[in-house]
Amino acid sequence: MKIIIGGALGRMGRELALAAADAGVEVACGVDVAYAGQAAAFPIVTGYERIPEDADVLIDFSRPDALPELLHAALTRRMPVVLCATGYTDVELSSIREAAQTLPVLRSANMSLGVNVLSELVSMAARTLEGFDVEIVEKHHRMKADSPSGTALMLYESVQKEKGPETNPVYGRYGRTQKRAAGEVGIHAVRGGTVTGEHEVGFYGNGEQLILTHRAESRALFAQGRCKAAPTCWASLPDSTPCKMWYAICSFDRLIRPGSSRRDAPAGC
Repeated sequence: MKIIIGGALGRMGRELALAAADAGVEVACGVDVAYAGQAAAFPIVTGYERIPEDADVLIDFSRPDALPELLHAALTRRMPVVLCATGYTDVELSSIREAAQTLPVLRSANMSLGVNVLSELVSMAARTLEGFDVEIVEKHHRMKADSPSGTALMLYESVQKEKGPETNPVYGRYGRTQKRAAGEVGIHAVRGGTVTGEHEVGFYGNGEQLILTHRAESRALFAQGRCKAAPTCWASLPDSTPCKMWYAICSFDRLIRPGSSRRDAPAGC
């Protein structure tokens, strides 16, 4: 398998290149706007329009503002995409869903196996613990630009899907003068030091608490998850039948096939 790494010179791009080498996956090309002739183990270009056409999967660690060029290049080449960036706007998410009507797209806020198990546990707890208050706290290094993290929002969605539309996210409580409202889910961000990533979902009842926590100790685990996701995404590309494409949003290596009962699957999928 040949992959292309978007954001190849960033911290996660470099981790992915190492994980790919360990997994025996060939890096056909890297993309990074910051490339200025640095030595690399594979070719690097500064724009997605220059990527080769013979790669199997494009795995992107760049920024959301690169999405239009990225999707255009992938659609032109009918190349499956694994999207690993966070902080997409609603408009950008809509363009991802539109692209997923034509080619395989796998997007997850977090590719760690542990985090995706955490998401399932949060769903179970939210479904079972009626009347419990829910709070989400995420911690990351000082350099992380977006907040709250995409993973925190993914965990909130796990709660919301179980508790229903009355669930309401509250981002911090500065200046609040009223007591906690029914259905409120607090989402809080901490930034500092070199914290790789920590996510905590607390369920608070009368006289008891359940705290579910995931701590990432190395960025390598995220890169390893991408290497697992890429073959799944690539294998979903059919040899024919142009509209029978697989599609996944916010789910680690779980591709939603046509006919799926998933509520947020697009028309025709």
